[in-house]
This record gives sequence, C-alpha cells and structure tokens, in this order.
Amino acid sequence: MDPRYITKTINLNTGEPEQKRREILNYFKQTFSLDEHLFEVFADTSAMYRTADPLRHPLIFYFGHTAAFFINKLVISKILETRINPRFESIFAIGVDEMSWDDLNQSNYKWPTVEEVKTYRKLVYETVVKQIETLPVQLPIRWEDPIWIILMGIEHARIHIETSSVLIRQLPLEYLKPIPGWTTCKSFSAAPSNKLVKVEGDTIKLGKSFVDPFYGWDNEYGAHQAGIASFEAAAFLCSNGEYMEFINDQGYQTQRYWTEEGWNWKSYTKAEHPLFWRKKGDKYQLRLVFEEVDMPWNWPVEVNYLEAKAFCNWKKEKTGQPIRLMTEEEWYLLHDSAQIPDQPDWETAPGNINLEHFQSPCPVNQFAFGDFYDLIGNVWQWTETPISGYEGFKIHPWYDDFSTPTFDTRHNIIKGGSWISTGNETIRASRYAFRRHFYQHAGFRYVSSYQEVVIKDDSYETDPEVILYCESHYGSSPLAVPNFQKAIADFCTHLVAPDRKQYALDLGCKTGRTTWELARSFDKVTGVDLSARTIRIATLLQEQGRFNYIFPDEGEIYDYRQVTLEDFDLKPLVNKVKFLQSDFANLKNVFSGYDLILLNDILDRIYQPKELLSQLHRRMNDNGVLVLATAYDWDEKYTKTENWLGGYRSSAEPVRGIETVEELLKVHFIKTDQTATLPSVFRINKRKSILKTIEITVWQKR
Repeated sequence: MDPRYITKTINLNTGEPEQKRREILNYFKQTFSLDEHLFEVFADTSAMYRTADPLRHPLIFYFGHTAAFFINKLVISKILETRINPRFESIFAIGVDEMSWDDLNQSNYKWPTVEEVKTYRKLVYETVVKQIETLPVQLPIRWEDPIWIILMGIEHARIHIETSSVLIRQLPLEYLKPIPGWTTCKSFSAAPSNKLVKVEGDTIKLGKSFVDPFYGWDNEYGAHQAGIASFEAAAFLCSNGEYMEFINDQGYQTQRYWTEEGWNWKSYTKAEHPLFWRKKGDKYQLRLVFEEVDMPWNWPVEVNYLEAKAFCNWKKEKTGQPIRLMTEEEWYLLHDSAQIPDQPDWETAPGNINLEHFQSPCPVNQFAFGDFYDLIGNVWQWTETPISGYEGFKIHPWYDDFSTPTFDTRHNIIKGGSWISTGNETIRASRYAFRRHFYQHAGFRYVSSYQEVVIKDDSYETDPEVILYCESHYGSSPLAVPNFQKAIADFCTHLVAPDRKQYALDLGCKTGRTTWELARSFDKVTGVDLSARTIRIATLLQEQGRFNYIFPDEGEIYDYRQVTLEDFDLKPLVNKVKFLQSDFANLKNVFSGYDLILLNDILDRIYQPKELLSQLHRRMNDNGVLVLATAYDWDEKYTKTENWLGGYRSSAEPVRGIETVEELLKVHFIKTDQTATLPSVFRINKRKSILKTIEITVWQKR
C-alpha cells in the first residue's frame, strides 16, 4: 500500500496548537485522498449507479456522501453560513443504514454525473482546508470545540472507505479493475485445526472519559463494569475451511440451528453459503474487492451475525459444549490479556489492519498474539452484544443520530477491526454495530462459556429530550389543556376541502402524533423531522405497534409507560403515514405535491428559517394550504441572531416575526383571515410543566 495512506489517529491532548493544526490538515488530506483512491476501482463508472445491495444506495451516493457530510455538519454547527451545493447536500445526506426514515427509493433521485461529484468534492476539499487553517485550535481538543467537526468528518469518511469497499465487493467484476498499489494476500492452503484455549475470568472496566486523548464517537464514552467468568476461546477466527463443515452438514437446510430471525432471513434470501462465496461446479471461489480467487480455506470466513450464530448453535450440538459468540466484554478481556498496544503506539500494525499488510484477508494463523491469533485485524468479529450506551452516555449535539438509532437491540457490536479499518476503527475503545443481517468484512471467534449472556434491554426510551416529546404527544396534561398535536391536526383538517385531502406534510413531526392525526382525514401524510432520535419513536409505533418510555416522577423515581396503536385507534392508519428524516432548510425535491403543509412549531428552531419559507410554494399544489404554527421563541441556541425573523429592533423600532413572515410569503401566498392560538404543554416531570402559546396563521398558495 502506498505509504501516504498509512496513518495513525491524532493525539488531541498533547503538542502545540499550530503543530496540531498541521497534523489535522495532513490527516484530512490523507483521508480525502484514500477515499478517492478506493473509487479508482471502477473501470466503468456506470457501475457507480448500480445498486450493489438493495438496502443501500448506489456507490455514487457514498462518493458524494463523505464530502457532503463535512458541509452539512459545518452548517448545522453554525460554523458555515453558506452551502456549496444545496441539492447535493440534500441528496447525499441520508441513507446509510437501513432505517425506516431513510429514503432508498431510487426513483426519487436524479444522481449527478461522476464528474459533477468530483467537482463538488474539490470544492468541499478547499472549503474544509480553509476551515482547518482558520478555526481556533487549543489543546486539549474536546468534542465541543469547532475543530471537532472536522475530526468527525474525517473519521466518518474512514468508516465509509470500509463500508463502500463492502458494496464494491458485491458489484459485477466486469465493471472493476485493480486498485493501484493494492496487494492482496496470496497465501492459500488448507485450514488449520482450531482449538479452544482457556481465558481466566476477571472484572473488566469499559468506557472512555471525556478527557481521552483520541477522537471517539459518543457511544464510546461513559462507564461500564462487568465480572467475566473464565471461558475458553477459539485460538483462530473461524476459517472458511471450518465453516465448510457446517455447510456440508446441511447447516443452511437445518432450521433448528438458526434463530427465528436468522431462519426468516435465510428463507427470504435463499442463501446456501456466505455472500462472498462463489460456487462454480463442485468448487468454490472467494470474491474480493476487485477479483475472485480460488477459495482460501485458511482465511477467515466472512458472514453476517445470523450465520455466525447458526454455526455456533451447530457447533454446540456437535460438541456438547456451550459454544456461542463472544460478548463485547469477553473480547476486551481477551484483547487486554494479550497486552496489545493501541494504534497510536504501534511502530507497525501487529495484525492485518490499517491497510499496513494486505488489502484483503489473510490466513487465520499468520498474526499471533500469544496463544491466540487475529485478536485485532483481518476481519471484524461479531459479538453477542447489541449496542447500547454505557452509564453516563451523552449524545453529541452535532451528530445526534450516530448512536441512538442503533440502540434498538437489533444492531450487534463488531470488534477488532478488519484489514481495511483505519483511524478510530482501529483503536481499542471503538464501538461499531450493524444490523444482524448486514455484511461487513466481518467473521467471528467462538467461545465456550457457561456464563449467561445478559442483553441490556433499551426498549424503554430514556433520552430526556425524546421523553419530552413522547409525553407531549401521547401523555396526558395535568393542566386540563387539550393535546396540542391533536388540536393542530383538527384545525388543519377543517381548512382543506374534502376533495383536496390527498397529501399532507407535517414538518417538525417529532414523535409523530400530528402526522397520525392528519392521516384520519388525508390519504397520505408524511412526517419529517431533522432528528432521527424522535422519528425513531414514530417508526417504532408504526412498525411494532408500540413503544415504551420512562417519565420522571420525583427524583430518581420514574413511571414506565407504554403507548400502543390501539390506545389512540391508529391501527387503521398504519399504511397512510410515512416518516422521513431531512434538514428543513434543505429539503429534497421529493417533498412536493402537497395539498397541506404544516410548519409544526419549528420556525424558531431551525438555523435558516428564511430558506425554509422561500421554498414552500414549490412544494405545494395550486391553491394548497400552508399552516404556520409557532411561538416565535427565538433562541441563539437554535438560530443565530442575524437569522432571526423577529424579536429584535431595527432603527430603534421593534421587528416582530409575523411581520417578516408576511413579507417573505406574500409573493406566493395570500394570508387568510383564519388565525388561532393554541396552548402547548411540555411536561418536565410529574409536577412541573412548561406552557407555550402557539400562534397560528393560514396561507393559501396563489
């Protein structure tokens, strides 16, 4: 591999500010170049528009996404005032993990050309370089510092270098060519015989402090302690050869080896072997990023969690031993027992990781760590542990949907990194999780342990801000005030003629109550919010029929509450609502053709309210109705003062929000005489509430 791409994570605690600025600049340039280097694999760029995986966007999205991420985060954090390309920063914003609020309908996208994206990436590159050169840098660098946004963008891009390589691995070979400088391993032989080796139990302490010297994602911070009983672990990762024994023993045809989820997946996909295996006659080959090779039986098998779990259940039955996957804590115990230096302290990577040895997997018996092999690198290792936050977990305010959407017990942690893992992915504390049916460059190590696996159940929402909206939308008010979300929906319903109640848009849907209530009258209603944290609740209710949350009673006493579709007679409406995540000030073109648009108490909570108001007429049908519901509660926390629509003085005269709104909307809308005020209650706890007065104006498109 070209030495220019071999990098290490930056220590954010030590050194001089200007020297650290140069380090960050170099780290960014290396990352941006490595990202583009991967896309040199395309001999025919038309393949960038093919869908490699039906649950993901085509590769052109990811080529633009890693660049647009920098701009979107710089705008949201109010560091940048002006976008480079609003359209690109909209279409390249969301659609990475198979979430209900991701829009993966390819008919909704008109993807730009590769050359257009390259031009855009160049502009982003220049913009970010300028930001690195001018943003304040002081040591130690912490996650509230502006330069952290740059580090976030860098580490985000490094994640996608890996995940994009997984998608490329699923495209037809005829569209691809070798990547210059890549060296794939050529060591093919029979698989070594695996064996179990004892690991002494101990108490493990996990979690980073907020003064840790290296960049981390929010789920890495906090504290977690667990006592681990002694166990036995496989010396090697499960190899292709060892996994073949499971296949030969009818493992893919025997339902009892699979979890219910796993068998449903296998039946749906009709899988008979791992995704990257190619059966040709009575022989197998292995698909790598840009080539196929005769099956290297001594390399680690790459499977999803469901397949790994089925193998363990088969192995348990055949051996009579308590075989299962490792837990997150057991991986740490095994890792620490080998005293493996962390990435910044490497002279050379001790495993097949960081692109330092091969640009492919390699034999499972090549990199030793005492009695074990591949404790880090080669391929990621699936664990039994669904991801959740450690005690003290905090959401990063500039990327509030990185972790919490995965705290659903459906995303299992992978540990150890792979051959292409770089940056934060390679350090001991990194925590990544994927849906159990997803593929990464991931395999597994099995263990034998009688210790019961305890799965933390995060099914009760505990995020204070999300709880506020759960209670506001679905709880009861002690003030005898009508539910605002239902009241505003009822108000809107009476504004539109019966023959025009086809499509409605609820902008600022939060946990979804108004969207549901509008669906009682409209054929289709789309609820949109910027925060995936709140939308997750709405989709849980739609998909699973219920959600749970805790509500503060007194001190450390909480009520445990459940909301179901039946509670509000919403079941008949399930197919009439849709929830999507989007930036209000930069909506995708797909949001158009509405008979009603409701701005649901968001005007004073977005960074560019003028941008939103200026585009609404393009989203509506002729004679469509716009309902603006707001408290005009301007706050620098959400909107820079210079972007307020009111609440300030100009030439000593007060400027009020409604005056600016009227001036902005009058070109395309007629203000009607239908106005109202509605109370809105936010319960902080059982005895404390906040009462807002929401002013409502109604506008008809000219």
